[in-house]
Amino acid sequence: MDTDVRAKDFAFPELKPPHVDLRLDDQIVTSVSLGIHTRLQEPKEVDDSIGPPLKQLIVVTPTYNRGFQAYFLNRLGQVLRLVKPPLVWIVVEEKVASFETAEILRRTGVMYRHVVCTRSPSEPKDRGVHQRNAALEHIERHKVDGIVFFADDDNVYTVELFESLRTIRRFGTWPVAMLAPSKNKAILEGPVCNGSQVIGWHTNEKSKRLRRFHVDMSGFAFNSSILWDPKRWGRPYSNPIRQLDTVKEGFQETTFIEQVVEDESQMEGILPGCSRIMNWHLHLDTSNLIYPKGWLLEKNLEITLAIK
Repeated sequence: MDTDVRAKDFAFPELKPPHVDLRLDDQIVTSVSLGIHTRLQEPKEVDDSIGPPLKQLIVVTPTYNRGFQAYFLNRLGQVLRLVKPPLVWIVVEEKVASFETAEILRRTGVMYRHVVCTRSPSEPKDRGVHQRNAALEHIERHKVDGIVFFADDDNVYTVELFESLRTIRRFGTWPVAMLAPSKNKAILEGPVCNGSQVIGWHTNEKSKRLRRFHVDMSGFAFNSSILWDPKRWGRPYSNPIRQLDTVKEGFQETTFIEQVVEDESQMEGILPGCSRIMNWHLHLDTSNLIYPKGWLLEKNLEITLAIK
């Protein structure tokens, strides 16, 4: 048997797979391709319009148990939720933080702090003074940075006002439209401006002409660091800045402002020319509200109709 395979030629028959037709729903599949389709992510355009972060607004609202309290808080809360963040709403109550008020604040969707004022006022006019002081103490103790604005719950405000507060560097002021106590006319109180420079004051009440600054409580705002960083603003003394309950009604605003600024040169008129009315003080008195027979005023927050 010849076992030498070195010089031999071998020929192998051509091997072909049998022809097979693949059918899917009576259609012949003639080819199958596998591929990975990739797409490079296009670089995102940089938005040059994005500026520095917005200043935080610190809105201080004293409130108390009375008719329409729920309405006032809900109305103000709905305005605040339209304001761009950051914003913190400091709501101050007397003696205890009520469940009803806390529930209203939660429903607004606004970031808030519910503060309690433990000091009892000797007169009704001092209630708001002590409550605002409780908020000022809270801001100072926690060094909450931003622009402080006293917004009573029964006043009317525009969103434009809150957005304008962010332009304030130290102390800003603007005119406020007020319904006279007689309810038969409207008056204007606040600064007269040349651009952003305060050059005078609107005032209509003879009894208040002795005030240094003719401003409504909701007609000014200031940088919170004035409370806890006096050296930054060149304050010669470091006594706490608080509202006074020892002055006559109507003088709380001017005596407070005198602790924050020396004169009009340290003020900024909001907006240029102080020509816009952005909030209204209506002097609404809800202490003598008369409710229809069959209505129950439950904790002065909600009105419930009795079912007969």
